[in-house]
Amino acid sequence: MGCKVKFWGVRGSIACPSPEHVVYGGNTSCISVTTDAGVIVFDAGTGIRSLGGELMRLGVKEAHLFFTHTHWDHINGFPFFTPAYVPFFKLHIHGARLEGPPKGIRHVLSAQMESPNFPVPLAIMQGIASDEDFDVGSVFTPYDGVVVRTGRLRHPNGACGYRVEAGGAAIAYITDTEHLPGQPDGNVLALVDGADLMIYDCTYTDDEFPARVGWGHSTWQEAVRLARAAGVKRLAIFHHDPDHTDPVMARIEAEATAAWDGAFVARDGMEVAVG
Repeated sequence: MGCKVKFWGVRGSIACPSPEHVVYGGNTSCISVTTDAGVIVFDAGTGIRSLGGELMRLGVKEAHLFFTHTHWDHINGFPFFTPAYVPFFKLHIHGARLEGPPKGIRHVLSAQMESPNFPVPLAIMQGIASDEDFDVGSVFTPYDGVVVRTGRLRHPNGACGYRVEAGGAAIAYITDTEHLPGQPDGNVLALVDGADLMIYDCTYTDDEFPARVGWGHSTWQEAVRLARAAGVKRLAIFHHDPDHTDPVMARIEAEATAAWDGAFVARDGMEVAVG
């Protein structure tokens, strides 16, 4: 019963493979949720490359991949996701219909792999079993006993938040969203209500936030406020600013855990049992 969450990429905006990002990691957004019924993946930042290697080693034959949105730091690891090239694999891709031109998830993923951007076209990925565009607010049952709920987030061009319910556990994945000070987002509260684990966009601190209003991100202090208001059990601080080096992240971790003992800072490669 329950689920296992693994963080494959926890950084926002751009990958940071440097000596200043060794402890907390430099790969961009990607997490996996392993349930008794199957694997669900959220986002395809650079962290998805390592996830692909693990799925191949474990002999996993199927996965559902949900995108929050298609900004580069959430899609540019996709061409390096090995299972998508394997004919016996079944990858089901889900992309939310957001703002802007009506170009679906397959178009976006294909465009980044067109020459001269990348030497291998999407058509070679024989492991893609299906792809779909969905309206935010849709509810999915990717496997028996697993429910995925969706909700709209505040972000330039739009973004989609998720809630996974499986094995008696609830996991909320809320990244790339900007809060309005003093006005909790009803969509976010609905997704995180009573969650065993809330993974939340904590790109900035409250001190940094005023200079970055309109950029589409939130703070770890707002995450703590939301977690308390919604009765969340644990909070994963996620989507770290690339300017937040290891010493900065260590300070944020100390302040956040002192503020609320249910909080922790997500790191590349970290695994968390939920439920």
